[in-house]
Amino acid sequence: MTTRPVETVALPEPTLRHSLLEDAFGLLSGTFVASLGIYLLKTAHAVTGGTAGLALLLSYGTGWSFGVLFFAVNLPFFVLAVKAKGLDFSVRTLISIALVSGFAYLHPLMLPTPDLNPIYATLVGNLLAGMGMLMLFRHRSSLGGLNTLALIVEDRTGWRAGYVQMAFDVTIIGCALFVVPPANVLLSAAGAVVLNIVLALNHRPGRYLGH
Repeated sequence: MTTRPVETVALPEPTLRHSLLEDAFGLLSGTFVASLGIYLLKTAHAVTGGTAGLALLLSYGTGWSFGVLFFAVNLPFFVLAVKAKGLDFSVRTLISIALVSGFAYLHPLMLPTPDLNPIYATLVGNLLAGMGMLMLFRHRSSLGGLNTLALIVEDRTGWRAGYVQMAFDVTIIGCALFVVPPANVLLSAAGAVVLNIVLALNHRPGRYLGH
């Protein structure tokens, strides 16, 4: 008499949640890296997408502080984030926005007027900004504004946040033609592609299981 082998069903591995300390360090690290990237963009008089790019444009056009503008531009999106992503995500995002605004005053003190090649500053600045945003995504946060809207679209449609963000960024960078020289706009566009490739290749639902 032969016995049939017992079929085994593989159980999904438990998802490991981030501790409070891990989340706090993740938000601090992500905002620091992203804000350093934005500072490099500002030194090159370049722009990027999202509300960071919008705040940079307003800063160039008005001479007002980027930190103040970045915080102010993102406030209207807070209500949207609360309704669509919940209070926990929204509070984390508000903290991240405040940290980036604060770091905007720190970097010029520590790195006053760095003499960098504008191509290097723009590409590396966007790379750092993308890495910082990715860190925030993985700790249930964002840089607010269109960044939050891109995550909402991803949740509801399955479209990757990086590609959605790229569509928003094209529009914002196009508006930069009214504020900065065309050469800076072209360089900014190349940098924004770098930023969104970082997000598109690394932020995929189900790939990263930490919460």
